[in-house]
Amino acid sequence: MSIAENLATLRKEIPEHVTLVAVSKTRTTAEILEAYDAGQRHFGESKAQELTPKAEELPRDIQWHMVGHLQSNKVKYIAPFVSLIHSVDKMKLLKVINKEGQKNERVIPVLLQLHIAEESTKFGMSFEEVCALLESDIYHQMDAIEVQGLMGMATFTDDTDQVRKEFRQLKAYFNTVRDTYFKGREAFCTLSMGMTNDYRHGIDEGSNMVRIGTAIFGARK
Repeated sequence: MSIAENLATLRKEIPEHVTLVAVSKTRTTAEILEAYDAGQRHFGESKAQELTPKAEELPRDIQWHMVGHLQSNKVKYIAPFVSLIHSVDKMKLLKVINKEGQKNERVIPVLLQLHIAEESTKFGMSFEEVCALLESDIYHQMDAIEVQGLMGMATFTDDTDQVRKEFRQLKAYFNTVRDTYFKGREAFCTLSMGMTNDYRHGIDEGSNMVRIGTAIFGARK
C-alpha cells in the first residue's frame, strides 16, 4: 500500500480527538511530501541534525515534533521553529530550551517524558522527579517554555497486559499532574503515548497523541 493509503487506513481507525504524528526520521523528503499531499501536517523527528534541513526544505505549514532523545547542545538548531518537544527528561534540558526560547523570542511547547517501561534503555523521569521539577523555583522562573503534557514509551513486548498497565499508569500520572499543578490551565492537555506497535492500546488507555512511523511509511530500509 502507498503512504497515502496507509494514512487513510489509520485515519479511519484513530479517533478525531487524537493527533497523529507521522514519525519521519530517516525518511526522504519525497516520502514526507507524499504524506503531506495526503493531508498530514504533524511530523516527528528524532535528531535535530536531520530535522533542521527538512524543515528548511519542506512546506512551512508542517508542524515539526521532536520525539527522540534530545541533547542539550542540539536545542539551538530546532528552537526557532519546533512545534512541540516530546522528550524533556531532565531539568538541565528544560533550562536550555527555556534559554533558547528567550533568544528566539518565543515560548516553546514541551512535554515531560516519564519512564514507565521495564526496559532501562528508555529515557524519562520518575513521577517523583516530575513533581519536584514542577515545584522548583527554577521551573517557576521560566518564561519561554510551556509544559503542555506528558509523554511515555511502554516496554517493547508482546505482553498486551503489561503495555496497557504501563499506559494506564501514565494516564493516572497525567491526571494527577494536571489536577495538582495545572488546574484551570487548558494548555496542559496532551498525553503522547503509543507508537506503531502499541498505539491502539495507548488510545484505549487515554492517549490523545500517537507517534507512528512504520505503519505509515513501511519498514525502514
